[in-house]
Amino acid sequence: MRGLFITLEGGDGAGKSTQIRNIEKFFEEKGMTVTHTREPGGTPIGEKLRSILLDPANTEMEAVTEMLIYAAARSQHVRETVLPALERGEVVICDRFVDSSIAYQAYGRNLGSMVAEVNGHATGGLRPDITIWLDIDPETGRARATRDSGPDRLESESTAFHTRVREGYASMAEAEPDRFKRVDASGSVEEIKDEIYKLLEDLCLVRGL
Repeated sequence: MRGLFITLEGGDGAGKSTQIRNIEKFFEEKGMTVTHTREPGGTPIGEKLRSILLDPANTEMEAVTEMLIYAAARSQHVRETVLPALERGEVVICDRFVDSSIAYQAYGRNLGSMVAEVNGHATGGLRPDITIWLDIDPETGRARATRDSGPDRLESESTAFHTRVREGYASMAEAEPDRFKRVDASGSVEEIKDEIYKLLEDLCLVRGL
């Protein structure tokens, strides 16, 4: 049986890493094998591309270049990591996926529909079973994200950019309510975890798990 593909989305500092650990625990307690991965990255090639994308020194990177590098890393990731794990029947939990490119490049960079088209080729049409969007005010999120280290290239973008990214996520949540679930990330870690667990229980009921 094909495994479950779960993605987490959200602006910088939304708390995805903490909640991914909680989601791993949720499925491990059900006796299921979990693969935790991330984008950009998730493969040796993808991690090298990640370092290029997030390097704050690369200020001259063009928007289309950025979008294509993300898609290239994703193509490798899907075929080398995600699909094999799903074919083994595992639960794949991915920190960011195509929706990040839609939010950051289609909305944040104003690249429009080309982002979805290119990423359709990069993923072969693969879509998550559920996408959990941890929604947080951009200024609050960026303050959290840069608390212990300097901002990366995308974290250094303007408030206007990050506001467009959030608007992109909101548009996707409105367009695909069955897949794309908004969770208020301004609450406590436990409050957020409880809301996510309810979503996962519903997903398991639908899938008979």
